[in-house]
Amino acid sequence: MRVFFALAALAVAAAGGGGWWLLNRPFAPASGEVLVTVPPGMATRRLAVVLEQEGVVQRRELLLAARIFRPKAKLQAGEYRFAKADTPRGVLDRLIRGDIHYYEVTVREGFNRFEIAALLEAQGLIRGQDFLKVAEDPAPVLDLAPKATSLEGYLFPDTYRLTRATTAEDLARQMHRRFRQVWSNLVPQEGASVHEAVTLASLVEKETGAGSERALVASVFANRLARGMKLDCDPTVIYAALLEGRWRGTIYRSDLDREHPYNTYRNPGLPPGPIASPGRAALEAALRPAESNYLFFVAEPGNSGRHVFSETMADHDAAVARYRSAQKQQEANRQGVLRR
Repeated sequence: MRVFFALAALAVAAAGGGGWWLLNRPFAPASGEVLVTVPPGMATRRLAVVLEQEGVVQRRELLLAARIFRPKAKLQAGEYRFAKADTPRGVLDRLIRGDIHYYEVTVREGFNRFEIAALLEAQGLIRGQDFLKVAEDPAPVLDLAPKATSLEGYLFPDTYRLTRATTAEDLARQMHRRFRQVWSNLVPQEGASVHEAVTLASLVEKETGAGSERALVASVFANRLARGMKLDCDPTVIYAALLEGRWRGTIYRSDLDREHPYNTYRNPGLPPGPIASPGRAALEAALRPAESNYLFFVAEPGNSGRHVFSETMADHDAAVARYRSAQKQQEANRQGVLRR
């Protein structure tokens, strides 16, 4: 009863200049930033107590007094971030408006579903295992790619805004819808298979980060496919190891010899599906490879991230020898520095 009269008194005072000033006086959280979660159906009185305890409002009665002027407006559930001074009326307006806090997650080009899951787990937003379970189901893209066995390759790399309430299903839906949006703006050749194009694009994305090289890398794979040559693509070997839970950061001879559908050292043609999420540029390269006679490529000496392309095995062997020599020299220099 005393609370009621206190609120009534505040409401009356708020009609005058002094009370109105209190409702419009900014107050800043002492800690500089406060995150408050408002569950569905939380009572205003309980929320006012929480906001006072967290230092968002100076006194709970001020928020309740502001509420009297908007009694029918619904408070929106969600997580709110309070980081700067605001008035009791301003705080209430945010709660009614649903100005909830969003977390930005950037999925880089070339991330596979395992890397995406690890990213989400590390940021504490979505359990990695939950995301992987959702990503295993190809159903959302089967109309576009009937041969898809998972959502791998169709989880488009981009920056996404998540809330604490975002589920693995919600995020995966955003990602494969974004893929559809991007794909719809591309111009595939007549009769081109979406699944094969995305698979090739994922290999290109994993092999090079240099934008000017993507179409050349795509041309190497296209030329080898046309000649019936195995692709000999290291990232497919890594992906096979990931699928079997045995990837430890290094490719061994036994990995190259291992029977696995994704091992392009053992099997001709493209792997059964994408090995990562290709970006738009890689998709464009897969759809429009450069015109070349290249059949091989190897990393340039140094750390440029670029590659040396060759038409013959002899030229390729020479490029590989130069690369290995540079690597040995670099290691010798590093050891020399360590011994000083």
